[in-house]
Amino acid sequence: MKHLLTLILCLLVMPAHKAFTQNGAELAKGKNYIETQVHTAEEDAAILELYKNLRVADVSDGLDMAGLPGTGLVNHSIHACWVDLKDLTHVFRGIAVTVRYVPTQKPALPEPGEKFQDWEGNFYNSYSHEAFTALIRPGTAVVIDDVEDRDIGSIGSNNILGWYKLGATGVVTDAGARDTDEVGLEGVPLYLRKKGRGIRPGRNEIESVNRPVCIGGVLVCPGDVVVADGDGVVVVPRAVSKQVAEYANEVLKKDKAGRRSLYESLGRPLDKTVK
Repeated sequence: MKHLLTLILCLLVMPAHKAFTQNGAELAKGKNYIETQVHTAEEDAAILELYKNLRVADVSDGLDMAGLPGTGLVNHSIHACWVDLKDLTHVFRGIAVTVRYVPTQKPALPEPGEKFQDWEGNFYNSYSHEAFTALIRPGTAVVIDDVEDRDIGSIGSNNILGWYKLGATGVVTDAGARDTDEVGLEGVPLYLRKKGRGIRPGRNEIESVNRPVCIGGVLVCPGDVVVADGDGVVVVPRAVSKQVAEYANEVLKKDKAGRRSLYESLGRPLDKTVK
C-alpha cells in the first residue's frame, strides 16, 4: 500500500513538474503574471463620473465598507507638490496609466568627441523615453514608478504640461520631480516623494508601460481609479470601483449635510465643499 501511494503521488506531481520544465525557456525570457485589463474611453469616463466630487477620505471609507480596509492608501511620504486652499485645484481624480523607470546600467557619459547634447538626446529617445504618452487621454492619471533613492527629476515643468495638454488630470510618482515652482504656477496636480534636480539620461531608463507598479506600498494596475487631495493619494482597484464609489458618495452626502448645517448656524458663507 505504501508503494502504491508513492506511485500515485509521483504520477500527480510529474505532469506539473514537466510543465514547468517545458516552460523554462519561456520563463527565461521573462513573464508577466498579472494581466493588464484594457478599458474603453467611455468606460473610463463613466467610472470617473462616479468619483467627480469624492475626497480621499470618502474613498477610504468606501473601501472600508467594501471590506478592503487600508487597501489603496498610498504612503504619506507621497504628497502634494503644491496646494491651493482657495479653489482646490490640486485635487484630482483619474484613471491610471502606469510607467516604470529603473536605474540604468548604460554609460553616463558621451563617447569621446560626442557632444553632450547629442548623447543626451539619444539617451532620451532610446532608453529613457515617454512611450506612455501615447496612452494619455482625457481623465488619465499618470502614475510613475521611478528610482526613489536617486536624485532624478524625471518630471519637469515642460513634460508635465505636455501630459496635461493630452488630457492627464494629474501625476503621481514615488520618486522626484524638478522645476516644482513652475509646476505649481502651471497648476498641474502633482504628488511626489521629494523634489529632484537631475535629468533622466545616465540615471534611469524605461522598463515597462501599462504594467502593474508599486507606489508608496500600494499596487497600482492600469485602469485603477486614483484620487488625490491634501490628505494624500488613494487607489481603488478597478474591479470594485463602482461599489466603492456608491459607498463613498453616501459618506460625502452625509458629511456635506452636517457641515452645511454648521456653516449656516455660524452664519458662514457656503463654499463649494458643502453645496
